[in-house]
Amino acid sequence: MDDSDPKGFSDGISSSRGDPRVLFLLNAVLSASFGATIVWGLSLLGAAELSAINVATAAIVLFALTYLVTHS
Repeated sequence: MDDSDPKGFSDGISSSRGDPRVLFLLNAVLSASFGATIVWGLSLLGAAELSAINVATAAIVLFALTYLVTHS
């Protein structure tokens, strides 16, 4: 790979927005796993109960926040 080439991998990556379905799925999976980690940590501290409803709520909130941040 030659660094003097103006058209290259970095140009392709910077202009590509990717497949929205993949981004949506990745956001959902990462939000769910991070939400579960947050609720698990809060349950260790005794601040929240580790339940499916709490994990789903945290995941939805995180998903909405990341969606708003990336689409604004």
